[in-house]
Amino acid sequence: MTNVALSAGIPSFFASLVEFVEALTIVLAVGATRGWRTAASGAAAGVGLLAVAVIALGPALRAVPIDTLQLVVGVLLLFFGLRWLRKAILRYGGAIALHDEAAIFERQSAAFASGAAANGYDWGAFATTFNAVVLEGLEVVFIVIAVGAAAGALVPAGIGAALAGAIVCTAGFALRAPLARVPENALKFAVGIMLSAFGTFWTAEALGMPLPGEDASLLLLIAGFLVASLCGIAAVKGGRRSSDARR
Repeated sequence: MTNVALSAGIPSFFASLVEFVEALTIVLAVGATRGWRTAASGAAAGVGLLAVAVIALGPALRAVPIDTLQLVVGVLLLFFGLRWLRKAILRYGGAIALHDEAAIFERQSAAFASGAAANGYDWGAFATTFNAVVLEGLEVVFIVIAVGAAAGALVPAGIGAALAGAIVCTAGFALRAPLARVPENALKFAVGIMLSAFGTFWTAEALGMPLPGEDASLLLLIAGFLVASLCGIAAVKGGRRSSDARR
């Protein structure tokens, strides 16, 4: 039971941590330039909508056969994981810039500060924080429901996401600054590997494919994706060096 809880809670925690950092950066930029009351109300409305989505979707998944659920979830987690891994490989390989929350915070703040002051309630700022929380939060909701339902541990998955949210929000609002010290690029790299490994594991289980060591095969999958990703980074760097040498 403990292994099942950890297999749902850990990936949910780290994946949610990344999404919460990105959403909070926008909320803080709005709050610093257009007012904390508006930023907080927009974020709270977004959280409320996401809570309704979790309450509505969670019980409905119980009616879906577990094999079908694992297959769908496995494929979707692979999509999320491989998308994150692709960007991480390109970033560490130097093909695209590393994600910089501090720079994003500065750009967002400058954009909002240059806007005209709102008369009365600032609905534009409200909509911005609401959309940021909903868009980033939808990925959190999906991951929590998918990981929790497929592993039969929706509560541990939810606790992992809630813990990540509490840590990010507490730190962010206490500092009134973006969480630039959070190693988000490394987190996305690690989470991409974890989601890809879990997606492969659940897809294989749903299709009845034999897995060596059963649950222990997750460690092999994680190691395999790590090695493949490091090779991908080396290939991108090598390609860039060859391209520079031909210029």
